[in-house]
Amino acid sequence: MALVDRAAKTFAPRPFLAASKQFASGADSPRAYLERCLAALAEREPAVGAFVTTDIPGARKAADAATERWRAGNARSAIDGMPVGIKDIIETYDMPTQMGSPLFEGWRGGRDAAAVYALRTAGAVIVGKTVTTEFAATHPRGTRNPHDPSRTPGGSSSGSAAAVATGMVSAALGTQVVGSILRPSSFCGAVGFKPTVGAINRGGSHDYLSQSCTGPIAATLEDAWAVARDIARRVGGDPGFPRLAGPMTPPSAKKPRALAVLETPGWSVATAGARQELERAVGRLRAAGIAILTRHDTPLVEKIEQALADAMPITRAINEWEFVWPLNDYHRRDATALSDSMRERFKSAEAMEEGKYEELIAERARIRAQFAELAAIADAAVTLSAPGAAPVGLGWTGDPIFVVSGSLLGVPTVSLPLLEDEGLPLGLQVLGFARRDADLFATAAAIRDAVDSK
Repeated sequence: MALVDRAAKTFAPRPFLAASKQFASGADSPRAYLERCLAALAEREPAVGAFVTTDIPGARKAADAATERWRAGNARSAIDGMPVGIKDIIETYDMPTQMGSPLFEGWRGGRDAAAVYALRTAGAVIVGKTVTTEFAATHPRGTRNPHDPSRTPGGSSSGSAAAVATGMVSAALGTQVVGSILRPSSFCGAVGFKPTVGAINRGGSHDYLSQSCTGPIAATLEDAWAVARDIARRVGGDPGFPRLAGPMTPPSAKKPRALAVLETPGWSVATAGARQELERAVGRLRAAGIAILTRHDTPLVEKIEQALADAMPITRAINEWEFVWPLNDYHRRDATALSDSMRERFKSAEAMEEGKYEELIAERARIRAQFAELAAIADAAVTLSAPGAAPVGLGWTGDPIFVVSGSLLGVPTVSLPLLEDEGLPLGLQVLGFARRDADLFATAAAIRDAVDSK
């Protein structure tokens, strides 16, 4: 039995790959599938506020073209006809890219970002631009959690997670430098995938930081892989980085020999309910015959826990320095258009001593090397995706303390919607090893099957 009682929900994510099996025969079609998504959008969007803008006529036209390709046996890809959303930090030639900031209201770059170009080329149907926090950072822009409108959906990929969770789209692009894909996926009950740093081309995405990644939030693990892999196939990774590699079809589940359970610095702030849920999940993994390693019985895991103790302050300091530009330019243009948190970030960056940034990235490299040692004894690590259920209130996107470790490490991570807290979704986070994203998906599928078993 699943740890989350999905039967009690009045909405759910909308898987695409499973539905597409009916497209070639005409029993279903991308256009009919899109109309189901648009019906959900019409019903849910007024209360949730997932989108900044939509292009429904353009989406219908793209879905009609995909329908013809499927029926002619000429589908461009496994995601041909998939309705998707694009986080509004990522450029689209036909819609504004406003970055959650008044400074960019109505701004158009006149081009598609690399990932958007790849999605269109693969036949995906772009429904619209999803809400992001200010410059994909901390200041929220109004999206509500679909499970409880009084709570945050998380950030910064808030609209993407809410749109997927309610079935408005099957997948949506997010970005993450601290916790911006996994945390909203956890709060909204979707699958989130942050790839290895550099594995998906970020050209045209206005997040310039060294830990930033573009990745999908999706209805299923399989849908997430299909989106990410097709993007990487068409536009590669960031310059100087290997692209996301692996099979075009989603990796099959592969039972791990051992998993490390990481408490991370988040353990002290996790709710009792969240801790209990992780313990229950780990119990099911043990019952499935998977060896479990913890800081209490494995010295290397304890070493890694100690190394990750300062993951948040290191990440914040690195990000602040890397945001000196363009924040100094934004500040000069109109400081009043920036949030208080952005102005404080700029002040912190200006106050950083020369040479401090170089020390920080050297320390990050040392921590990454320590984590890589874990691959000798475990196939992945597991922990919570958040300290508990989404917090009440829309002025804060929640604590990213559990997911910052994966961002600092630069490794691929996924959040699986398998747990709950206060009757609301909570993700189980799985951390893999750099450039072994396909292995992570095989392991995550096995973990999902074990934890979600009857």
